[in-house]
Amino acid sequence: MVLDKYSIDGKVVGEIELADSVFKAEINDVLIYELVKAANANMRQGTHATKERSFISGGGTKPWRQKGTGRARQGSIRAPQWRGGGTVFGPEPRDYTITLPKKIRKEAMRSLFSLKLQEGSIKIVEDFSVESGKTRDAAKIGSALNIEKGVLLTDNESIQLKRAIRNIPWFKYLNTKRLSGRDIFYSKSILITESAVQYLNSKYAEGKK
Repeated sequence: MVLDKYSIDGKVVGEIELADSVFKAEINDVLIYELVKAANANMRQGTHATKERSFISGGGTKPWRQKGTGRARQGSIRAPQWRGGGTVFGPEPRDYTITLPKKIRKEAMRSLFSLKLQEGSIKIVEDFSVESGKTRDAAKIGSALNIEKGVLLTDNESIQLKRAIRNIPWFKYLNTKRLSGRDIFYSKSILITESAVQYLNSKYAEGKK
């Protein structure tokens, strides 16, 4: 299919071909869910921890003798039922990473791009850079293209462009080689550069490895 191509001033300057197998694929809600779930899980640090009784200091002797006091028998003041005692089955540090198979991830990305195109969220822009690295220059481009809570997908690893966008709360920079399904899913506007479209057409084309 063909989509209009815009300049950074927001004017139509031509057309660009989008691969039907990438941008008009059958939408699979389950795969999109798995893609977003994996992205959310991979953001978790997993550093949560609690102290079990073996990590609590003190309690090296019985609080009172076993029999004859009329109270329940106790072995340590660091047992879970005591104030300041250890936690039972508390969370421990763990890795939440979910690695999706390549085939699943590709199919999920095709579904996601197709969904966003169907919603009218995708806009193609000619290749550009922000040599100044200034936030205001990137914000002008975003405003001219009516970007609202959007992401920029680019094939160019530009430090200046990344620096210019990083302080804009409604605009996010993504390189096509490190795409985040979560950021794309939650965005209202997807701005894709011309070279990035060609990369996506090639990488996510059906049947390509």
